[in-house]
Amino acid sequence: MRYSERLQARIEKTGSRLCVGLDPRPGDGGAGFARDFLKRVVEETAGWAAAFKPNMAYFEAMGIEGIRVLEELLAGMPEDVPVILDAKRSDIGETQKYYAQGYFAGWNVDAVTLNPFLGYDSIEPFLDWEGKGVYLLAVTSNAGSADFQQQRLADGRSVFELVTGLGNRAVGEGRATDVGYVVGLTNAADVLSKIPDAPLLVPGLGAQGGDLGALAAAGRSAPDVINVSRGILYAGDDRGFGARARDWAEKIAGAYGG
Repeated sequence: MRYSERLQARIEKTGSRLCVGLDPRPGDGGAGFARDFLKRVVEETAGWAAAFKPNMAYFEAMGIEGIRVLEELLAGMPEDVPVILDAKRSDIGETQKYYAQGYFAGWNVDAVTLNPFLGYDSIEPFLDWEGKGVYLLAVTSNAGSADFQQQRLADGRSVFELVTGLGNRAVGEGRATDVGYVVGLTNAADVLSKIPDAPLLVPGLGAQGGDLGALAAAGRSAPDVINVSRGILYAGDDRGFGARARDWAEKIAGAYGG
């Protein structure tokens, strides 16, 4: 089964497009606290999660022990929930080969975020993994997206369209790995018409203030997922993680007419 098919099956099973971001803050008690914290988050939110997304930065900030926490977390994930590792890796092809081997074979994650700035040969080592996916950074949710990603070229295209061109090339070559894109909800309205109907990982809802309207109205058929991290892990209210996840999942479904 291809990655996009597995993700679509999960969305249909749960009725949810919610991607639960797993971002343990290192200052909240160290690796031991993070281990127990994340276990509770996963257990309580799994029923509402179309996918889980651990962010490498939060684990790396805890040093080697943080990497051990991530390894333990990945080993204990529910089998039917896809895991997207938010690593944003970018390097020359030979180095990328080992990143791909580590993430897809060693940690067995289902998908990885990649920075495509180094070009097609830098993402190519990730493209021949059956059942796996990659998300290329196309239009991110931060204000700096305007500095490069949304700049216009002489031929009228925007820089992010060069990124989607890499994905189209992979599709044309019949590569085994599915290629999707990171498109920030805060910047989505003006770009969605130019983004292929491939899986999207959509940050920017919740704390960043993104609006679901443009995404829901785009009429896409791909298994897009919308990430919420802080709104579930650090909402600062007296509800549990599961209740927060349910509320976000229902909000997203409501925007889609579900």
